[in-house]
Amino acid sequence: MSADTVLEELGMSGLGEADESGFSGLAERHRRELHVHCYRMLGSFEDAEDTVQETFLRAWRETFQGRSTLRAWLYRIATNACLDLLAKRRPEPATGGEARWLQPYPDRLLDELPAGDADEPETVAVARETIELAYLVAVQHLAPRPRAVLILRDVLGWPAKDVAELLGDSVNSVNSALQRARAGMREHLPAERQDWTGGEEDATMRELVRRYTEASVATDVEALASMLRDDVRFSMPPTPGLYVGRDAVMNFLTESGFEGMTGLRAVPTSVNRQPALAFYLWQQPEGAYLPLTIDVLRVTGGTITEITTFHDDQFLRLGLPERLPASDTE
Repeated sequence: MSADTVLEELGMSGLGEADESGFSGLAERHRRELHVHCYRMLGSFEDAEDTVQETFLRAWRETFQGRSTLRAWLYRIATNACLDLLAKRRPEPATGGEARWLQPYPDRLLDELPAGDADEPETVAVARETIELAYLVAVQHLAPRPRAVLILRDVLGWPAKDVAELLGDSVNSVNSALQRARAGMREHLPAERQDWTGGEEDATMRELVRRYTEASVATDVEALASMLRDDVRFSMPPTPGLYVGRDAVMNFLTESGFEGMTGLRAVPTSVNRQPALAFYLWQQPEGAYLPLTIDVLRVTGGTITEITTFHDDQFLRLGLPERLPASDTE
């Protein structure tokens, strides 16, 4: 949509004199992609929701001058809203590969994103890889402004000139920030690109997820250990702690009493374009299986290279059942 078309739809004086319903209809077209943009910036689904609302509020108060597309104008407002929140929040820095404020993003909502250049393999790969948990954890280690530069340049493909205008910087400053951000990402991402992208789901991955499901429900630690790569990583945001290596992960499971658990059931799902399993635990007083945890898996070369476990407060957002009924065998 051209700037002139937008101004015609909203009234030639811009958003300030447009009716609310007209503005809302145009802005809503971009809600999901703005939400994903803010999520990449913040690592939090909830903070992204609040920031998109703030973006729309600021947009309504400002006047669209038509110097860019409506979409680019909204991205500018959203990026600045994220930077303002980060400056105010000053979260505790991530340690190692840990990001305690990280929240999952359901694939069913990612499916709402506009197709864009869906036929371009590189575009599809970038969209997928930059929403995976490993990327999100790495990007949260960057300072806010280099983080914004990286996302605007490498994910959205904005020209350096446009990013400089958005941030009130020179093109040289933006290019320098991008180089620093890319270097910072290399420090926190796995060494090779294929190590942090799940790629297309195939029969090998489906079989591995099936085996992982069976071993987890049976609390078979030996079977689980056989599926983990030597340098597997495990975290459970927002709980502190990052466990690296098969022995460290299995020791944690043993010490947490995993082997003694009974009455587990699992529901397959997917978040952040990665396979995931929602686990439920039988609760006799309720006569049902109730939410326990969600394991999000990163799979590389037929082995599990990372497990990120989220707590039961994420089930509703991911569209998972609040409870599972007893089966005929209970």
